[in-house]
Amino acid sequence: MKSLRSMLYALVVLSICFTLASCSTPAPASAPTAAPAPAQPAATAVPAAPAATEAPKPTEAPTAVPAATQAPAAPGANLQGPIPYPDPPKIDVGGAPIKRQPISDIVAYKALPSYSEPAWVTDLVTAGKLPAVKDRLPKEPQVVLKSGMATGIGVYGDVGRFFSACPTAGWNFMAGTTAGWFGIESYSYNYQGLTKTGPLWRAATDVEPFPGLAKSWEWSADGTQLTMHLIEGAKWSDGQPFTADDVIFTWEDYIVDPNVNSWIKSDAFKFGGKDATLEKVDDYTIKWTFGGSKPPVALYQMAEQNFDVMPAHIFKPLHPKYNSKTDYKAFANAQAPQDLPQVTMGPWVAVEYKTDQLLVMRRNPYFWKVDETGQQLPYMDEIDYQKGTSGAGRSLCVIAGGCDQDNLENPSVFTEALQKAQDPKATYAISWGPETLGYYMQVNQSADLGTKTDADKAMRQLFRDVNFRRALSQAIDRDGIAQSIMRGPFLRAWAGGVYPGAPEFDKSSVVFYPYSVDTSKALLAQFGFKDTDGNGILNWTTGPLSGQDLTISMFANQDQQEAVNTAEALVNQLGQVGIKVNFRPVTSEVDNNISQSGEWDTRITRGGQEFALPNVRCTAIAPLTKAAPSWHREGTTPRQLQPFEKDLNDIVNKYCVETNPATRKDLLNQYNKVFTQNLYNIGIFVGRYGESLAKRFQNINPGLPAFLYNWTEDADMLEQVWTPAAQQVKQVRPNTIPLYTK
Repeated sequence: MKSLRSMLYALVVLSICFTLASCSTPAPASAPTAAPAPAQPAATAVPAAPAATEAPKPTEAPTAVPAATQAPAAPGANLQGPIPYPDPPKIDVGGAPIKRQPISDIVAYKALPSYSEPAWVTDLVTAGKLPAVKDRLPKEPQVVLKSGMATGIGVYGDVGRFFSACPTAGWNFMAGTTAGWFGIESYSYNYQGLTKTGPLWRAATDVEPFPGLAKSWEWSADGTQLTMHLIEGAKWSDGQPFTADDVIFTWEDYIVDPNVNSWIKSDAFKFGGKDATLEKVDDYTIKWTFGGSKPPVALYQMAEQNFDVMPAHIFKPLHPKYNSKTDYKAFANAQAPQDLPQVTMGPWVAVEYKTDQLLVMRRNPYFWKVDETGQQLPYMDEIDYQKGTSGAGRSLCVIAGGCDQDNLENPSVFTEALQKAQDPKATYAISWGPETLGYYMQVNQSADLGTKTDADKAMRQLFRDVNFRRALSQAIDRDGIAQSIMRGPFLRAWAGGVYPGAPEFDKSSVVFYPYSVDTSKALLAQFGFKDTDGNGILNWTTGPLSGQDLTISMFANQDQQEAVNTAEALVNQLGQVGIKVNFRPVTSEVDNNISQSGEWDTRITRGGQEFALPNVRCTAIAPLTKAAPSWHREGTTPRQLQPFEKDLNDIVNKYCVETNPATRKDLLNQYNKVFTQNLYNIGIFVGRYGESLAKRFQNINPGLPAFLYNWTEDADMLEQVWTPAAQQVKQVRPNTIPLYTK
């Protein structure tokens, strides 16, 4: 508490200093406009990017960034070149040290002498409405061990009160249909992965993820085959058995099927140029065959949100492969929001939904985990969601005491959250993580996906030119945007690529182009753009768009408030160099649909986990699969790789199979130099995630991050969280379980 007070005091003092020393910086606002331009860096005649310097020499890895990745200078231009990336400001953000343990000290799979459940559930068993608890559990359930608990064995009851700012579109998650994010998927579908990565933040090592529905595995002698053993006797929330048939159905009819928009596709499991295969050995054993030996990333690709196993008995009859009366669009939308209860292997089941108002989840009586005393988990009986339109609403709900958890990801509310947390009556406490909160601009670099006209193709050709991306980048006053959102040292300029808070980050790998309106204008002039009609906007002077304004579209997910704020600032800042921006905020569902269609120019968004821990999702950081990166997807025709993208692929292919930590770090730094040199995406600002949690919650392990291997909702193992009886909150639907009609 003392360090938190010190941090708050420091932030307030720094905020005052910033106000006095820099009156040109605008006051914070929910939707900032462009900050006044600071003094421009002195321009020097330099190339658009420096010759790549040699990275530290790894074993069997490239020793220098290939020359093909260098950004050529605009002929004859006097340009502001890259500068060293600054060190982060030194601020004390407090936080408890993380207690790291072997995974075997946190969870195990074993049968216990006896099992128990809440008394009201036993009443349902006595009434003949449920089988006995021992008959609802697997032969060897996962046991959450006391040695891994922060507080200890818990008591039943209470409700988790949360907030979702995304629409609930339906319940066919692995077909790309979202349930509303903000933990809704985490507390249901994300317990259906073969493995689990979320809790790795407190594991002694991350060589392999936590086990999930696969309780154990072993590799063949040559490392090309992986045999996995599934939990035996587990049941879906409707009481139907879980078997290897569900896994094979998910693999073949979601991940392999090119017509299904699953979160991961089979090309992510391609190693050594060979496709992976998956076969059923028996009801509780599956076997993988890979093109390479023990690919480190393979087990991570089978984790939550990548490979959430779907119930074949529900969705197989709805799949076009097995039902000639349906199609893939209808399949994706099968199980609409009101088709409840949801069928899941998670600890809670969605049972009630009121559009844009409320979502209620009740305990799953068939959940496959117990504590060390045999109590079936979860401890909490209910999860309730308020629904809203902006992620900032969750922060405000926690501050007001109406919600129990918030990933502080919208910096415009940080100061208020910190101030309120100091009140002795505050119901929540805050912890802070490393610099992995990054907002950036994606520029669509697909040559053909989403293009319909010659004008579209001309725009894409422009976006694929590194000097145009550089013109965009150097027109952005990153520090001005950051300070307009939150004054002080908490946010700072970011070049894009690997987050400064990533364990393998090295700032020497960053090619950082500073704010320079003159450079941006000079680069745009080299393309032939001129304001021919005197309206302040540059015009195309050649090609299918000749005579028209230089106009780009931009969109952002409205639940990411800072993405919207940043986009609104960019409308003004890019306007200063003669680029017209048409911006619109959209819902998460529309955001997802636009991104996949390829029919867009630029997108402002919050970065993902892959730039914090690339070793977990290495195939997402380069164009190795059809779906990644999201700003250069592959459509129905082969993707046209830019020269530097080929270099990225070469580096990442080595990185994905490398196990030596030093070599892996060297490879990632080579990757980041190529990435930032070519402005593959355009970073805006970076900061830290905060995590607000209700003080009444027990078994919250110290140092819990808002976002690392996955979001807090997947990292906290909420099934083991409990509340003392005297502090428990009233439930909306007490003493009820999901009821399914047959």
